[in-house]
Amino acid sequence: MTHSELQATYDHIIVGGGVAADKAARAIHGRTPDAAVLILTRDPEGPVSRPDLTKTLWLDESTGLEDIDLGTAGDTGAQLVTGVTVTAVDPSTHTVTTDGGNTVTYGTLLLATGASARTLEDAKGGDDSRVTCIRSVSDYRDLRSKVSEETRVAVVGGGYIGSEIAVALNAIGATVDVYTPDDRLLGHMFPASVTDHLEEVYADKGVTVHHGFLLDHLDASGETLKLVPEHGSAASADLVVIGFGAVLETGLAQDAGLTVEDGAVAVDASLRTSDPDIFAAGDIIGFTDPLLGRRHVEHVDNAEQSGEIAGKNMAGDTATYDYTPLFFSDIFDDGYEAVGTLSTDLDTLEDWNDDHTAAVIYYLDGGIARGVLLWNTWDSVPKAREVMTASAAGMLTGEDLRGAIAVG
Repeated sequence: MTHSELQATYDHIIVGGGVAADKAARAIHGRTPDAAVLILTRDPEGPVSRPDLTKTLWLDESTGLEDIDLGTAGDTGAQLVTGVTVTAVDPSTHTVTTDGGNTVTYGTLLLATGASARTLEDAKGGDDSRVTCIRSVSDYRDLRSKVSEETRVAVVGGGYIGSEIAVALNAIGATVDVYTPDDRLLGHMFPASVTDHLEEVYADKGVTVHHGFLLDHLDASGETLKLVPEHGSAASADLVVIGFGAVLETGLAQDAGLTVEDGAVAVDASLRTSDPDIFAAGDIIGFTDPLLGRRHVEHVDNAEQSGEIAGKNMAGDTATYDYTPLFFSDIFDDGYEAVGTLSTDLDTLEDWNDDHTAAVIYYLDGGIARGVLLWNTWDSVPKAREVMTASAAGMLTGEDLRGAIAVG
């Protein structure tokens, strides 16, 4: 669908094209199937399963882009316009304005704008075609088209995205180097018992991790890219993938006068913003977690669950978002699921199996479990939430947590 085919008014407008938008559209359709719904996204593609952009598409040769397309418009009857940017939201007139010059009226509005990849803004050569991130289908296509066996790829950043894309690139035969300013890969999340193991696994698979490398700028003046650190020797690569994390897309909300707290769009239990006819879901929301209080979470489970609740309420339901999201990843032959806050700034209590291949690791604040890592331990997320609830109530604290969740 194009700009010129837009109606003047819709019952519901969704701004954003990720999984939160998909879940919201499905929820609206399920409750009010005849409602007029418009989805506006600046992505050139419709909603897809974004975790697969750094996972399945690289690791499973039988999976293609068509397999991760969520089919939102076809399944829900929503009108989907891609490649369009919403430039303004006016709560007083219930309108949104697009970069194509259209102004459209809504009954309720959902902001599901997500986040954009953080970049090295002042990098020399930072706009070079050999420098990319991995956030969208377009990013995936671009990177995949440039990588073949023995392509030398530098992944800058040793966090969640960096660790995943390194595995993905290695799977198709690229020569991968990871550059991180930290002492350990994923060291901000995992204790040494896990990170030491990961360092060995990456090395065994042929991925080299360079610690203490704080990138200053990129030099794209030669045939190969040079990564110049603040201190130490430069490195070189054919391609650079930036994995610095993401920036929440809250600009529309701020410009519309909606309340933004600690960088996230503030929502109540119904996922309404400070304007009762504007909802928000996904990465951008600051919500009340029933176990951890006010927080924001940049993971797909939160996007899916909050998108569904927002969509229901846009269509007249009175559902509440009282949910503690999980997140997950697979790293070569290891995998994990996690709930809550995983930060090595907290104390940790580690519960390993006998052969040290699986663990449950509790992240403690004053002896209270604020996060649980299920390392190679499956089907235990509901139990982890139960244990965190009991811990917050003083029923399980400190060493009493050991054995509360079966390992492996």
